[in-house]
Amino acid sequence: MLAIENLIDEFLIYLRAAKNFSLNTQESYGLDLRQFLFFFDKNSIESLTSIDHLLIRRYMAKLKDEQYARSSIARKISCLRSFFKYLCREGHIQNNPILGVSTPKREKRLPEFLYPEELENLLKLPDQSALGLRDQAILEIFYSSGLRLQEVVGLTFADLDLSRGYLRVYGKGAKERLVPIGGCAIRSLQKYLNEVRPKLLIKCSMVKPTAHIFLNYRGTRLSGRSIQRMMDKYIQQLALNRKISPHTLRHTFATHLLENGADLRVVQELLGHVDISSTQIYTHLTKERIRTVYLKSHPRA
Repeated sequence: MLAIENLIDEFLIYLRAAKNFSLNTQESYGLDLRQFLFFFDKNSIESLTSIDHLLIRRYMAKLKDEQYARSSIARKISCLRSFFKYLCREGHIQNNPILGVSTPKREKRLPEFLYPEELENLLKLPDQSALGLRDQAILEIFYSSGLRLQEVVGLTFADLDLSRGYLRVYGKGAKERLVPIGGCAIRSLQKYLNEVRPKLLIKCSMVKPTAHIFLNYRGTRLSGRSIQRMMDKYIQQLALNRKISPHTLRHTFATHLLENGADLRVVQELLGHVDISSTQIYTHLTKERIRTVYLKSHPRA
């Protein structure tokens, strides 16, 4: 039998080659599996065949004792479920030890979003400097398209069709989709591309400049971390006592669409969700807001 470290590496290669998982997902699976391997070694387990559902439940209890959130524990168990299913299919083990383990229920946390007035105030914050115009374009793209952070970071000129108002996006699992963008976002993006990006590109010392749309002050590709810092700066100016991230604008995009009558299936397509249950959380969000308004407004509520 192969050493478990080798089996983990083999499984990660399978995720990349056969399942087309993103690099971020592969890294997360690798970290989760090696965390379990540490627990496996610490408990002096001699072989994979010695793992049973009781050991996995002990592992879950340990994660709970270490104050891991239910969602994190659920993700780690999901990772182990995929791993042991793979080992069974490849003949490395005969019995799947995780079949007797149930995944903990996730907390039903509603996603954070911005109200229309808060969103408008945020979009007014960037100034007319070069980096301000770039930030304006980024914020408009987030709200207009509902893209994930890494989808915005990865945009290149080949992905733009501004004459028809579309972006080509590569989402989770490298799945491609076309996403429409509105007039405000198009105008902000065109202004950035015409007036700012060429100036930033001059500062680039690379022999072959990047084709990515959004650049930092050095003329190289803007990172996701830099976009998060940019958001933090504007949120601080907005003085909102809530944690707001680029993903909050994705939640805001979906919430505002549904509140204005968009079909759930359409929002699912726009967000790039494979499973509509991922989109349905936004219907809970709008219902919660309706209830809040009702309780605040009705005289006998």
